[in-house]
Amino acid sequence: MSPDRLRLIAVLAVSQIVGWGTTFDMPGVLGRTIAGDLDLANEVAFAGLTVMMVTGGLLGPLTGRLLSRHGAARVLASGSVSFALGLALLALAAGPILYFAAWGLLGIGAAFGLSVPCYAAVVEREGQDAKRTIALLMIFTGLSAAIFWPIWSALDGIIGWRNAALLAAALQFFVLAPLHLFALPKVVAHDDTKRAAAAIEPLALTPAMAMTAIVLIGLVSAAFNLVGVGIGTQLIPFLQSAGATPALALQLGSLRSVFGISARAVDLVTGKRGSALLSGTIAAGLILVSLPLLWFSGGNPVLLLAFVACYGFGSGIAAVTRALLPLSFVSPARYARVSANLSLTSNLAMATAPVITTAVLDRAGTHGLITYCGLLAAFTLAGLVWLGLIARRGRLAPSPALQRGGF
Repeated sequence: MSPDRLRLIAVLAVSQIVGWGTTFDMPGVLGRTIAGDLDLANEVAFAGLTVMMVTGGLLGPLTGRLLSRHGAARVLASGSVSFALGLALLALAAGPILYFAAWGLLGIGAAFGLSVPCYAAVVEREGQDAKRTIALLMIFTGLSAAIFWPIWSALDGIIGWRNAALLAAALQFFVLAPLHLFALPKVVAHDDTKRAAAAIEPLALTPAMAMTAIVLIGLVSAAFNLVGVGIGTQLIPFLQSAGATPALALQLGSLRSVFGISARAVDLVTGKRGSALLSGTIAAGLILVSLPLLWFSGGNPVLLLAFVACYGFGSGIAAVTRALLPLSFVSPARYARVSANLSLTSNLAMATAPVITTAVLDRAGTHGLITYCGLLAAFTLAGLVWLGLIARRGRLAPSPALQRGGF
């Protein structure tokens, strides 16, 4: 591995671990504590994530234009500054107005500092080799919850959640922003041959097939987020409602990310023999299989561990699938723009997932949430099968003509 590639992965791994860990992962540990302190209902408090992801999704097209105009490094740095401002405002919140304003700033940070600009930074520097680098990078970025859930829990007990948020703001402003601006490898201009290779479409799709594919990619990504993110943000109370002790639930919740990382490593090793479509099908199947284990666990630690293992493996592979699925249907040259446009649907699902999951768990209990997640996993499987049929027809097409359609 070249020094520049190693530096690229290292910088972006730190960026995404801290970026997700100090924002999106935070309510999984502190959400109910903050709700009690601000006298908010639990689902209202978790609606902060909704504001964050809706804001980020609505800014997706703007993110794509800024990436084309200014490059990923500057966009990522502006995301870190937005995160810092949002976390500082969150620490000062005394009621819902400042609370949701803070999450709005965090949403701007999400648009400029999380997945899409991160992967665009890889594509800027790796071109058609970006797919493997993105998969490798995601092995490290999936550690955010495993690292930050225990940190948030410890800081809350030592200095309180407000001071912990201020500490996270300082980390974003004084560490992450300079890291993005000055530590990322410079973008090297590609020659005509590399630019032409990056513009080659992977499939010969008709406009109708292309439009159908983009709709399905959006729906599959949304369904993955609804079930994966929904369970992830409520995993600790979900496990407790199934009979786990608070200590066991925290241990298993942190272990979930370890399983996710392991799944991404396996997916990376087998990547040359597989595809994003195959990986997604396996991910949806694992999530679907995990749910009956929780249904019949009765608080049994072995079955709870089996549930977390299957869910963790499935959600880990699903994250890679969401990032790489567009590359199965569009060229690397158009990846950033297409991904930014698709981020609206994906982010809306991420935005609503914690609120829906919280409401279902609080009102319908463990079995109600299991049923809801099972239906989503089954829908995801159906969408991936349909995408597989479109890809097969595109590969069998008689010519490699570019058909951008809805892309």
